[in-house]
Amino acid sequence: MVLLVVMGVSGSGKSTVGSHLATKLGWKFYDADDYHPTENTKKMAQGIPLNDQDRIPWLCKLHDILMREESAGQSVILACSALKKMYRRILVSGGDAVYSKSDQLDSATGKVLFIHLDGSMELIASRLEKRRGHFMAPELLQSQFNTLEPPSAPENFITVSLEKPVSEIVSEIEKSLHLEKCFSRAVSELDAH
Repeated sequence: MVLLVVMGVSGSGKSTVGSHLATKLGWKFYDADDYHPTENTKKMAQGIPLNDQDRIPWLCKLHDILMREESAGQSVILACSALKKMYRRILVSGGDAVYSKSDQLDSATGKVLFIHLDGSMELIASRLEKRRGHFMAPELLQSQFNTLEPPSAPENFITVSLEKPVSEIVSEIEKSLHLEKCFSRAVSELDAH
């Protein structure tokens, strides 16, 4: 059972990559954008960046979805911006992470693997210009890059470059998942001896 969060700034391809990967692996897929309250989507459509108070209840709801799927023994992929370390902590640990004084991640960190879709502002801006019918205003891209805290150790993450076609990105993630699974199995076997 694996909990994956495909993360990155708006326009990085989270929903596309996440849904393709879920289809290929036969896992459930959730798009975090579908769970924004109406007030959030209205703000973004007006070009107003969301603040932490806007995002925290939304992230807590997404955490609950991940934990529900984990309890059911279901592997799942969530497409979610997860731009700040605190946001990722909420996805992993729930609302308690908001009030934690520690900037460190807890022992639950390994439960969720973050796939960071990384690309230049120019590449992503060109994608946003072509996108139609999405509530995120393209002029908010700079605020997304300003907010982004790329994942780092001890977070459980893989960074994937957006300079490739979607099929290659999905294959790269799939290979990384296989390698991580093999590594985890080897560590478990060593611990058993």
